[in-house]
Amino acid sequence: MESIRQLYKIGLGPSSSHTMGPRKAAEIFGERTRSAAKRYEVSLYGALAATGRGHLTDQAILQVLTPIAPTEIEWKPETVLPFHTNGMTFKAYDEAGKELDSWTVYSVGGGDIVEEGQQRSSGPSIYPLTKIKDILAWCEKEGTSFWEYVGKYEGNEIWDYLAEVWKVMQEAVQRGIEAEGVLPGGLGVRRKAVSYYVHAEGYNKSLKSRGLVYAYALAVSEENASGGRIVTAPTCGSCGIVPAVLYHLHHSKGFSEQRILRALATAGLFGNVVKHNASVSGAEVGCQGEVGVACAMAAAAASQLFGGTPAQIEYSAEMGLEHHLGLTCDPVCGLVQIPCIERNAYAAARALDANLYAAFSDGRHSVDFDRIVEVMKQTGHDIPSLYKETALGGLAVIK
Repeated sequence: MESIRQLYKIGLGPSSSHTMGPRKAAEIFGERTRSAAKRYEVSLYGALAATGRGHLTDQAILQVLTPIAPTEIEWKPETVLPFHTNGMTFKAYDEAGKELDSWTVYSVGGGDIVEEGQQRSSGPSIYPLTKIKDILAWCEKEGTSFWEYVGKYEGNEIWDYLAEVWKVMQEAVQRGIEAEGVLPGGLGVRRKAVSYYVHAEGYNKSLKSRGLVYAYALAVSEENASGGRIVTAPTCGSCGIVPAVLYHLHHSKGFSEQRILRALATAGLFGNVVKHNASVSGAEVGCQGEVGVACAMAAAAASQLFGGTPAQIEYSAEMGLEHHLGLTCDPVCGLVQIPCIERNAYAAARALDANLYAAFSDGRHSVDFDRIVEVMKQTGHDIPSLYKETALGGLAVIK
């Protein structure tokens, strides 16, 4: 299992699979063909083509390749390559029109790209244990917590990286709760974070707390939708959930930055386990792999901050994912706006509820986190492609 650095990626929205991944692929292909290429053709397939315009896929690729040579984008939503629905083929030609190079690669979620047959990993394996039940047993044996397991195998350098992650998350919240206006894309969706933030101040303590969580999640998600700088947690489409919970607890409960970074480590570990054993790609398993996993991550982080035992932390995360099983990915017009933004706000609140529910328990429960991950993966494979980021089913086709 790779480093959580590969889960928490800092970049521009609105989509880790449709924007960050294709941009990364274009950078790699452009670099290896820069000296000879006089023209590029890029073919986008399946879900990547179906909702690529709304996710700014073409812009991400063109911004990289056009400065090197003229670039043509071909959209082929009806063609689904067998390895993954987010396929793309890059071709470079010389001045005479001869093909110089061709590369087919897949954007598998979280900003990661792989070639067919490759392991879905963009970094070396550093963790010996890849199931939460085994990591939990290790924690209980050693008398430690999940964040200490992360620190043991990531090294001290991970804390500097997580400090940068936390900085970017906070900046996204702060920009988002000040910004106003309509989000790009043509749906006419107005930013709501500032309104929720202002309204929250007028309520009593309990309702104010919930309103602020909504506002923070909306703020980051709206920044993502406008192409702003965010952190995948685990994806762009679900990037508002973990920051909202941690930002709220940092400011309302006074948790120190050191404790926030440890909570981020724990959250990253749970997200990493899902990514390793299943998927965080909406195009592959639906929104359960994005918003559901983010909710699990935020729930685990909150549970740790409130002093939960490793068993209670695992229970919190399990509930966060279990109660999003079957969630479809059905973005209206292919934009990461409806229902994505609202789902982030709602899931952030559910993460805090999962923490509270687990805190009343001793951490023992019937279905463990790893089993839920298995079910999520199978459920995702069983969901028709209409409901997996193609904008061809569900809310995306409601008139």
